[in-house]
Amino acid sequence: MNEENCGVSKSFEIEDIPFSKIPSHSRIFLEYQQNPMALKKFYPSAVSSHTEIQQNVESVLKDYEVNRDLLCEALRDINERFGASEKVFSSISLLNHEDCVAVVTGQQAGLLTGPLYSIYKALTAIKLSECLTMRGIKAVPIFWIATEDHDFAEVSSAFVMNNKGRLTQLKNEPEGCYEGLPVGLVKLDESVNQTIEILFNELPRTDFTDELQDLIQTCWIRGISYGEAFGRMMNRLFGNYGLILLCPMNRTLKQLASPIYAKAVEKSDEIVKSLLLRNQELLTQGFHNQVAIAENYFPIFWQSEDGKRHALKKIEENKYQTKDSQQIFTKSDILDLIKTEPFRFSPSVVLRPVVQDYLLPTVCYFGGAAEIAYFAQAERIYSVLHRPVTTILHRQSFTFITPKQQRILKKYDLEFQDLFTGFDEILSEVIEKHISPNVSRLFAEAEEEMNLQLNRLDQEFSKIDPSLAENLAKRRRKIMYHISALRRKYHYIQAQKHQIITRRLECLFDSLLPLKHLQERTLNVCTFLNFYGLNFIDTVYSIIDLENRDHRVIYLD
Repeated sequence: MNEENCGVSKSFEIEDIPFSKIPSHSRIFLEYQQNPMALKKFYPSAVSSHTEIQQNVESVLKDYEVNRDLLCEALRDINERFGASEKVFSSISLLNHEDCVAVVTGQQAGLLTGPLYSIYKALTAIKLSECLTMRGIKAVPIFWIATEDHDFAEVSSAFVMNNKGRLTQLKNEPEGCYEGLPVGLVKLDESVNQTIEILFNELPRTDFTDELQDLIQTCWIRGISYGEAFGRMMNRLFGNYGLILLCPMNRTLKQLASPIYAKAVEKSDEIVKSLLLRNQELLTQGFHNQVAIAENYFPIFWQSEDGKRHALKKIEENKYQTKDSQQIFTKSDILDLIKTEPFRFSPSVVLRPVVQDYLLPTVCYFGGAAEIAYFAQAERIYSVLHRPVTTILHRQSFTFITPKQQRILKKYDLEFQDLFTGFDEILSEVIEKHISPNVSRLFAEAEEEMNLQLNRLDQEFSKIDPSLAENLAKRRRKIMYHISALRRKYHYIQAQKHQIITRRLECLFDSLLPLKHLQERTLNVCTFLNFYGLNFIDTVYSIIDLENRDHRVIYLD
């Protein structure tokens, strides 16, 4: 490993693609990736390189005030429940040192760990932690499992590539799972066994299938929560790297976080004003608001007796009501409850980073594009609460292409980036290039000749009467539309005749751009663990390059 940039240590063919070349990314994310120092107004602790993170260590330690003994006791309890390795407990012991900082990341507790980016987040945090350690700084990686989130639909499914090379969705929705219940309270029932059975009926059989099945059956078991099952699987994958897992629903952590909750409640009006101003600033500069903030916004959620998580909204001065019930609180009511029952409260999405960085001596947070966008809003809460703003960096981003997929790309003269034009466009291109190039040439010649003759008519009509030229322009569009429609019909018929090409391209898109998103946003790690074994985790770790801000296409061998 290169001590300066902690770069790639394993040799693969790698293609770097700037995010600006990939559709659907926000402007603020793209500009932050290109030049974070130009956005200091929104990200005051931005750095131009991860090597500058160590400059923040002294100030992070100076401002940290949480009782480390209690923090680490809670983390030991959490990770013991997840079956943590000795390396994890060693990390927790190191965190108990007053000169130790944390490199933090996190994600919701998705089925079978959810999309691949959860894996990449964890490994990126581990890599920076080890880089800091190599520079003589005590640092540990921590993964914040967002068990308080209550959008169960986001975490209840996972996508894998089946034995026919197609994308398959797995779902698990236990009985008793209802709207508003935090993921950390959703208990797995007998249906999880059916989900696992479906998974292994769908996956192709490989040398690593038994190992993967043992791992999943050990972690995803009836009677435990989604959060615990997620934690167990993450521990099996990353325990040897010393990754500390954190469940924010732990009651000791809630007690430790209560001062920052109380401060957020006391200054809630100021927080809302500041957020509304920031949202306007973002819009004025051509950026978007990742999180919508209304005048009646409140930064804290309240959990009722049945476990349901409720958003609180301001209804009048010093009165707050849950969104879906008639219960009304005053600020004093909420502050009293925070003292006596802090476990009933959880932060909103923009307050969560502040709570996280109050609990932990966070020197850096690794997030995705959306998180980077809402950190520009969260910065205002840090400021109002007089908390140091944490540096956020983008996690590593990958697409893995297997040898079989490489052969298909090569056979049809395609590059990975070509896929961004869409399946229909690529199928048409392949048909024209590889099935009937003569017919394609005829279409091109016909279009060229028609345009030539129509242009001649246009010149003559313009001399005679401009209205004739206008009429021609309308009819030209119709003529060219009908030619294009005929061409599409021709493509469709050829696709039906050459089903093997269609199937190959469908499989290619399913794996490399599933559901029209980057692979990492949809596909679950089980696909790769099944083909490459648990060593796939080490492979990903070996190619992380913290200096690289691009999306990276990895051609596996």
